[in-house]
Amino acid sequence: MSYDDGDALWADKRSRAYEPSDKATVFIGSSRNKFDLDIPTWEKLTGEDAVQLAIEGESPTPILNDLANDKNFKGKLVVDVTEGLFFTRDPGNLATPKKYIKFYKDETPSQKASFQVNHALESKFVFLDKNYFSLNGLLHGLHIPDRPGIYGGPDFPWEFSKKTFDRQSMMDPRFVKEPALQKKVQGIWTAFAKMDREKPPVGKQLDSLLFVVKTDVDKIKARGGQVLFVRTPSSGPYLAAEKKAFPRNQYWEKILEVTNCPGIHFEDYDATSHFVCPEWSHLSPEEAKVWTKNLVQAMQEKGWKFSRQTSSL
Repeated sequence: MSYDDGDALWADKRSRAYEPSDKATVFIGSSRNKFDLDIPTWEKLTGEDAVQLAIEGESPTPILNDLANDKNFKGKLVVDVTEGLFFTRDPGNLATPKKYIKFYKDETPSQKASFQVNHALESKFVFLDKNYFSLNGLLHGLHIPDRPGIYGGPDFPWEFSKKTFDRQSMMDPRFVKEPALQKKVQGIWTAFAKMDREKPPVGKQLDSLLFVVKTDVDKIKARGGQVLFVRTPSSGPYLAAEKKAFPRNQYWEKILEVTNCPGIHFEDYDATSHFVCPEWSHLSPEEAKVWTKNLVQAMQEKGWKFSRQTSSL
């Protein structure tokens, strides 16, 4: 089963960001946060809800800004850092978060009621996944070569990502077992790397971006909230390219220094540094459980408190 993970579902989760800090933690970021955080494991270990607001292929900074400027948000926030998206200045990587935020703020009573009806139907009946099995989805899946200067977008196999109602993404077992499917997604990442992409910000550009992040973080902390940054796992050529483009001391360490926030980097822990992502960028469902267990423990070591403290994993 996979739910339609659009603006309405995101808005439903955004409304839960106001749960007391001893009842929930909010997560923002991009797709790695959605794949790597296993929500049932999180809730079992912490006794708290996980409010998943990450969006695939997008920067979390607009959502960080939205929460910072919401005087009613005073909770715990985990920010996933995928460097190529976190440090982006490309409007295309900021558009969807802004669109979702606008929908949440402008959502009408009829739209909210429609969402509840849709959820009741989605949870009981079988529908064709519109992204893959609708007419547009099937047409998009046709293997038609791109014309010069025209890019039709990535063609991810449907087995790559299924979504729960809590907005957790997970690979289908067939994807985990089938190297051909994994290579298809690896090919997409390789194609992205070969496309003309913006250069990582340096100097004043980087300082300006981090100043905005610091300002937003300070607003949340001033209201009694907590913010923690997480570098989720990647592997293979993808990780090698990220390390080359975004040296840790110039980007990851700089975030923590400027914001004066704790951070958890997957390479700093023996239990998580070994991960091999099936397609280089996201964890399998089983590995996500392992990552989540160790994330909870690492957060506790950083001083974070949960309703249900776990002394040893």
